[in-house]
Amino acid sequence: MPQLDTSTWFTTIMTMLPTLYLITQLKLLNMNYYQPPLQKNSNKQIPNSHWQLKWTKIYLPYSQPQQ
Repeated sequence: MPQLDTSTWFTTIMTMLPTLYLITQLKLLNMNYYQPPLQKNSNKQIPNSHWQLKWTKIYLPYSQPQQ
């Protein structure tokens, strides 16, 4: 049975590592990362309470009983 020739393995592995590193770097370079939205400088008046931001319906008791 012939013996396995491992003389080129070192060269193959040592050239594969930088190649894989470069491929990974190129892949990461092309990725689109999330960028937070820019804050707009608006001149809106800030409401005093959170209730002013919502539509609310107030149910009041009847002033007189129904007949």
